[in-house]
Parts: sequence; C-alpha cells; structure tokens
Amino acid sequence: MATLSSFLHKPISDSSFNAKILCSTFDSSLVRPNLAFQGVGFRSFRLRIKGKSFQDTWVVQNSDQTGVSNECTNISDVPLLSSSEVIERLKAYRVNRKGKQNYLAMYSSVFGGITTDPATMIIPMDDHMVHRGHGVFDTAAIMDGYLYELDQHIDRFLSSASMAKISLPFEREHIRSILIQTVSASKCRQGSLRYWLSVGPGDFQLSPSGCHQSSLYAIVIQDLTPPDHKGIKVVTSTIPIKSPQFATMKNVNYLPNVLSKMEAEEKGGFAAIWLDDDGYIAEGPNMNVAFVSKENELLMPYFDKILSGCTAKRVLALADGLVKKGILAGIRVGNVTVEEGKRAKEMMLIGSGILVRPVLQWDEQVIGEGKEGPVALALLDLILGDMKTGPVSVRVPVPY
Repeated sequence: MATLSSFLHKPISDSSFNAKILCSTFDSSLVRPNLAFQGVGFRSFRLRIKGKSFQDTWVVQNSDQTGVSNECTNISDVPLLSSSEVIERLKAYRVNRKGKQNYLAMYSSVFGGITTDPATMIIPMDDHMVHRGHGVFDTAAIMDGYLYELDQHIDRFLSSASMAKISLPFEREHIRSILIQTVSASKCRQGSLRYWLSVGPGDFQLSPSGCHQSSLYAIVIQDLTPPDHKGIKVVTSTIPIKSPQFATMKNVNYLPNVLSKMEAEEKGGFAAIWLDDDGYIAEGPNMNVAFVSKENELLMPYFDKILSGCTAKRVLALADGLVKKGILAGIRVGNVTVEEGKRAKEMMLIGSGILVRPVLQWDEQVIGEGKEGPVALALLDLILGDMKTGPVSVRVPVPY
C-alpha cells in the first residue's frame, strides 16, 4: 500500500500515482482522461468543466489500495462572478440586511471620491489596515448640521497616525475639507462621521514597505437607535488592558476592547472597566470614566496611560461652570483607586457615542443612591447644549 512517507522525498505536487475515480457528481465523459490525483485517501480539488467551477471531495485509490469507501461528498458549487454580478449581489445583500444604522456616504482615497451607495462602500483586502491592523481612526458627531469638535478630533487623529508611523496622503486642511464634503454629500444632519488613515493597500506582507500610498476613508453613519441616557451597570474587566503605547493612540486594534465589551454583556452589564498595571482605574472599552467623590469633587483618571478623550476633556471644561455655581466643590484629574470609585456619590461613562451615561452599579457595589445623580445629568445637559449652541471652536457648519 502507498504510504505518506513514500512521497516525502519530493514535493507533493510532483508525487503522482495511478488512481481511479470511484464516484463523480458530474458527467464522467466531460472529465479529461489524463486527470491525475496526488496523495492518498480523501482529496479535495477544484475543476472547471465547460465554464463551470466545481469543488469536490473524491475518494481515490491506487492499485495497491483496498477497502476504501465508495462514498463521495460534493462540498460546494462556487460560481465565478463578473464584476457586474458582484455589484448586484452586494446590492442585494445590503437590501436584505437591515440593521440599526444607515450608511449614507463614504469617501475613499483609493477610488478618489465619494459614493452614496452602501454596496460600494468597501476597501481592498490587501490594505494593511485589514490584514495587519495598521491603521488609526477617529470620529465626530453630527448635530443639527454641524460637526461637533471636528478639529479636536482631527488633531488626535493625526497624532495617532504619527504614533503608528502612517504618513498622510494629504495635508491637514485637505483632509478636513474631504471630511466636511463627505458629510455634505450624505445630507445627514444628525449622526456621526467616522474616518480612518491606513498605511494603505499593497500586499499581504507584514512590512508596509510594499504599500505605495497611505489611504484615507470616511463614512457617514445615521444611527436609528434612539438615545438612551438611563443609568447602567458596569463590571471590572478581566481582559488585559492595552499597554500605554497602544492605548494612547486610537488605532484599529480593538480586539481587547471588543472582548471587554462582550465580557460585560455576558455578565448583564453595559461596559467593563479597565484597571491599569498599578491597580488604578483606567477607562472603559471605548469611553472614559468619571466620578463625583464624597467631597463633591469631579474625579477623572490621568490620560497618560489611556486614550485622551475629546468629549471627556470638553466635559472637564464645561464642569467648571458647575464649580462656579457651587454644584461641584472642585475638579481633579489624577489617580483614582477602585475603593474610591466604588464609594463615590456618582459614577459616569463619557464618550462621543454615549455623551454622559450615569453608572448605578459597579460589580456588586451600588453607586451612591443607586439612581442617576444630579451632576451626571447636569453634565449631560451641558454637553448637549454645547453641541447645539456652543462656540465656533467646537461647532463646524456643514454646507449642504
């Protein structure tokens, strides 16, 4: 009987032996008589017969083999599609797939323009952001036809790109103009803009040396889920926190963030809270965290080991008004212990997607009185007001 070891002295592609077809799912008269099979036992291969592609598992045997099963299993019949057929199927996929978000416009520097057809909102597979995670991103909220804190987010965006060693495809002002034009083309007046910088497409190697040009992508998202500012539960994450080098840049390597979010949901929570290597409170999976202490101070962890949240920094600035009104005794950014956090009067999550979300319970510990606190609600009102009527430094009009 033929054995595997008898074929190892040369490449498998050169190791042929006489075989016979025991069964077939198509007309044997169409199979070329000189078809050769390599290896022994079950083999999977693809044939093209009269323009049609087949992938089958065959049972083959040489003259010395006995007792081989006569069963044959057809795995799939995969069509070879034209580009127009691919587009048609992508359109049908989008029509049949209803989600909680609408994608209204996308810009890609790869094709050099904006599309409003969700079926064409795609990026190349050989883009290193796809298969190597070599990319950064950021976002900006769209409120009443204005982009909120666009410039602040772009500054962080470009800083992240520098840290990730991604060169810019355009100057900053050109990037800014593209983002505004993409929102304009979308006609969206309430939603969000998300954008990415990638080292670009080129190959499937690890090094980006084969990438000819960095890429810019942007998409306008209309969220169909109504805003929810009710109090939530959080848990302590057991997923290791990212090192400061990667946590301080907004890169696309979000697997730890995703697993942390999933862990919270599995435990009946909304989000999981990370602790840093020294045991101090760090951040949530995609939001910052803040507290109101027993002394009525607004507490927020340092940004040196975590992402510098644009919304969190804006909240700190707006909170100064609450200090002047006597609602807060002060504001402190520094190390916050778990004990200090759990015995706080109030706890809240802060981010561009959730704005300000009160936390009522952390693990088994009820926070404060177990209801939405006055400071969290006041900060939510302040940030919403800022988005609607704030200064020109945080509101960029979109020319529709």
